[in-house]
Amino acid sequence: MENLNLLLEGFGNALSAQNLMYGLLGTFLGTLVGVLPGIGPALAIALLLPVTLSVDPTSALIMFAAVFYGAMYGGSTASILLNTPGEAGA
Repeated sequence: MENLNLLLEGFGNALSAQNLMYGLLGTFLGTLVGVLPGIGPALAIALLLPVTLSVDPTSALIMFAAVFYGAMYGGSTASILLNTPGEAGA
């Protein structure tokens, strides 16, 4: 029963308003960086690393995951519009 309480506490922490806003910001920034041809998700995370230096570690990890998936989405958008693969995954 204790494990279930800890799991619910973790979901409550991850789904707080502050962490959801960091996820939204990370997705937006990742999509903006991912649309550029040749810049993949790993480079997008490396470029946006200084943004998360003054943030809580939980929020930073959520933002990194959002940047990664936003950059993957942005890379597919660039490859569809330009008809050329913008990154190795596309």
